[in-house]
Amino acid sequence: MHAQESIELSNRLRGPVIDRDSLDYDEARKLYNGMIDKKPLLIARCSDVADVIEAVNFGREHKLLIAIRGGGHNGPGLASCNDGLVIDLSSMKGVRVDPASRTVRVGPGCTQGDVDHATHPFGLAVPAGIVSTTGIAGLTLGGGTGYLTRQFGLTIDNLLEADVVLADGRFVTASATENSDLFWGLRGGGGNFGVVTSFLFRAHPVDMVFAGPIFWDQKDARAVMRRYRDMLPKAPEQLGAFLGLKTIPSADPFPREHWGKRICALISCYNGPEADGQKAMQPFLEGLPPPLVNWMGMMPFPALQSLFDPLLPSGMQWYWRGDFVNTLSDAAIDAHLAQAERTPSALSLMHLYPIDGAVHRVGHGDTAWNARGATWSMVIAGIDPNPQQAGPISRWTKAYWEAVHPHNDGGQGGGYVNFMMDDEGEGRIRATYGDNYARLVTIKAKYDPDNLFRVNQNIRPLH
Repeated sequence: MHAQESIELSNRLRGPVIDRDSLDYDEARKLYNGMIDKKPLLIARCSDVADVIEAVNFGREHKLLIAIRGGGHNGPGLASCNDGLVIDLSSMKGVRVDPASRTVRVGPGCTQGDVDHATHPFGLAVPAGIVSTTGIAGLTLGGGTGYLTRQFGLTIDNLLEADVVLADGRFVTASATENSDLFWGLRGGGGNFGVVTSFLFRAHPVDMVFAGPIFWDQKDARAVMRRYRDMLPKAPEQLGAFLGLKTIPSADPFPREHWGKRICALISCYNGPEADGQKAMQPFLEGLPPPLVNWMGMMPFPALQSLFDPLLPSGMQWYWRGDFVNTLSDAAIDAHLAQAERTPSALSLMHLYPIDGAVHRVGHGDTAWNARGATWSMVIAGIDPNPQQAGPISRWTKAYWEAVHPHNDGGQGGGYVNFMMDDEGEGRIRATYGDNYARLVTIKAKYDPDNLFRVNQNIRPLH
């Protein structure tokens, strides 16, 4: 049966259709998270919007489960599905920068690195994530936090419009003035409402930055975490700094005498000259024990964005869980440190990303993203290259989350959808959106009443 379907779909598309008999099937179905192994019936590698429209229509007509793939970076593997159709947008990679209006038109297959590469020659950047291999589409639709968040807001706060193919095959544009309800839902509501085929972002002046990691031995982590908690709200918004409980990799360029040490890391980016960056960092460093490593210096913004790429290649085992955090109490710090002592692998980590500053100047109801009152977005990630470690890293992540969750008064018990696996339940998704959930259900019922797009952190159209 699938051979006939494959031929029919191939006849309707310009891009290739990959099925289970294709030589490149196993390569084409691979996801960033090596823990996820899904076997779709068909992969439609779309070359343009017309292909996307045909693929959506084909999937609907044939009653196939549909998954949408941008960068394929999604933690729970929601860029694919078993026995269904993957609409693969990874070939749709164009980026067009308009330096006069400081806007950037981005294709849905682009990664963070593609966007940074295109904008940097113009001295511009789009506020987004911290790893260059991240797909820009999924990151944006979930919210988007990174080094520039305190100064310029979430990625969705810089989204001006999106082109979308709807479940019935119609093509629409969503913006503040056109299909504004859909535009509201896209800004944090994930892939629930359609296939986004183009994003238009506002860009900001970002060129050389004073940035890099500082590592302290974990015995000093309590003092570092308290300082970070106390100083971050007072820091200039040009400084984006996230905190991590990690392990120094046993590899160059890290100093050999520190290989394998558990550490507390501050990874910072000051968008401005070095002297101002040094001044902004001073309150974080004064009086603390000397760090093991301080690699802060001037660098091009894309260099910072790709700093971690060699440590996190595609195909690792990943299991993560997140929370929003309002305050970081001493008791919470103690709970973090107790769990960090038990990391099951060198790459497993906890990060606290700031979501204050510009994020707080957008109202709770202005976008679907509903954590405007939080101070941090926390993620705990169990990571290892060895498939045999899938169980231990998953158990450690869950235990760590259960230990710190009672301290995380980040609102309503929800978390950042981009840090959510697919085993957390509908209640957690409802809690994530809080007061905005009912409105999302209404929008879903309008634009995707049959829940065609359900391989996501799903918002069901009717209850």
